[in-house]
Amino acid sequence: MHALILGCGYVGTALGRRFLAAGHEVTGIRRTTEGVETLRQHGLKAIRADITDSAALADLPDADWLIYSASVGRSGTQSARNIYVDGLEQTIATVGAREKPPDRFIYTSSTGVYGDHNGAWVDESTDPCPLGERGQLLVEAEHVALNRAADHGIDPTVVRFGGLYGPTRYGLHRYLDRPVTAGYRNATHRDDAAGAIAHLLIEEKAREETVLVVDDEPADRWAFAEWLADACEVNPPQLVTIEERLQDTSLSATAVERIRSNKRCRNTKLRALGYDLEMPTVWAGYQSAIERYRSDTS
Repeated sequence: MHALILGCGYVGTALGRRFLAAGHEVTGIRRTTEGVETLRQHGLKAIRADITDSAALADLPDADWLIYSASVGRSGTQSARNIYVDGLEQTIATVGAREKPPDRFIYTSSTGVYGDHNGAWVDESTDPCPLGERGQLLVEAEHVALNRAADHGIDPTVVRFGGLYGPTRYGLHRYLDRPVTAGYRNATHRDDAAGAIAHLLIEEKAREETVLVVDDEPADRWAFAEWLADACEVNPPQLVTIEERLQDTSLSATAVERIRSNKRCRNTKLRALGYDLEMPTVWAGYQSAIERYRSDTS
């Protein structure tokens, strides 16, 4: 099979390497020359293209599997709409009009679509209720992915990731060097984000469905911070409530949304689809980072 990964960044690169190891052809799309070079260093075929440019989309090769994993970082609302919604619609329309459209389409979304549930459990049956504009755009994009792709005879799947972490993105300082806010952390290790997508495609799972890709145990942030400090042999951080944290008037709207979004995401469906997590909890996923930290500070 040929996999075309649009927005082939942190997760997409790991996914592409998995596909290559399994004997599939992979083409990764990045917006910058530096991004293209990074993909090539990982052994991936790479093309520089702007996925909001219809002419660039038209020049992309045919593929059996199309993965839309574009991110916008800290860009504003209009930039987010350009990527999450407009670029997505243009992509589906372009590949859907081809003589040989993709068989499968994967759209990577976020557990941020759920908003705040005061620490209660949520799963795929829970209606999205985002708190801010970014979350609302993701909900709109999910509808586009599921409905527009199906209109073209392409079987879509939406995967919702928790907070991504892993190599180069452990962010120990957020738990060791600053106050830690109460609530639950719903996490997804990079290798499981890539592994779950590969599993759903290779094993022919979850066509026209939404799947939560998170680990087994939403972590209480206070408990995790204290455990991490102990494991790293440093003093525990200050612990603050959500209400205390929100008193900071310098917080951005995105930060307020993230702090208020307190829920526990259940991965029962992912497990039922036969995927075995490589990092089933953050407690397991952070072991290598802890060892590196202790080695660097000893």
